[in-house]
Amino acid sequence: MPADPQVMKETIQSVIKDLMDRVMNRVLVEDPFIKEKFHADKPLYAALVPDEIFKGSHFERRFVTPFGSAWEQLAIAAAQSGLGYGVKGHSIFGMVKSERLVRISQVLNALEHPQEKRKGRTKPDWDSELAYILEGGGEDIPVQIVCDVYAEDTTNHKKYAFELKAPLPNSDQTKVSKEKLLKLYSMDPPQIDGAYYALPYNPYGKKENYNWSFPARWFNMREDKVVLIGDEFWEKIGGLGTYQAFISAVNEIGKEYKERIYREFLGIEPPDSFQEEGVLR
Repeated sequence: MPADPQVMKETIQSVIKDLMDRVMNRVLVEDPFIKEKFHADKPLYAALVPDEIFKGSHFERRFVTPFGSAWEQLAIAAAQSGLGYGVKGHSIFGMVKSERLVRISQVLNALEHPQEKRKGRTKPDWDSELAYILEGGGEDIPVQIVCDVYAEDTTNHKKYAFELKAPLPNSDQTKVSKEKLLKLYSMDPPQIDGAYYALPYNPYGKKENYNWSFPARWFNMREDKVVLIGDEFWEKIGGLGTYQAFISAVNEIGKEYKERIYREFLGIEPPDSFQEEGVLR
């Protein structure tokens, strides 16, 4: 079902504006950069490096941390506006056969540690790994999985779980996500219609060019069907048109906040080219 572009854009913008307004209030009112304090605390740095460099770092630290949690908020907003329902930190309960749990551990260990008769670690291959795991039998064991984001297509009655990570995730958190996805797909009877390892955007451009090494230890980031990057993720959680609405929403309000940051935080006039800087595509 195609998403309403205008509704989706406004929904996404409301989340980003709330975040940015809180960041601006913090750096301008609650915790501003005080040049005199910086000079007193770090006189060597102040003697060697222009204040503007550290003023920028001051802003960055107060922006990056809260934005880490904003991805989940944006995903939920997209799901509610597109598919119909979205929530974070949702628990999924199901039964997994004991031998399947053993095989999940075997698969993860093979990916993490070099095998005796092979050179290096096993390369990830979602389809073959899951096929091997699903051959396992044994007694039913109750399992609970808490997914980052849960969404429902209220029209088609489909249920989806997402492990949503920053675009350059580390290895440990990716391992945890892989284990959770394998357990979700091993539940019998199934509790979801799809579960995915998702990144909100691709800093490398096209999916075939994604080249961050840490998650590649656990997933074939370019080919595994459970991996969604950028537009694939937004279209899945929000419906057709969601990614373009996301791009439009960010670029539209980005101009406003860049201008405010130049004038209110840096205390300088924006350069003529500022509206074209860092446009999201």
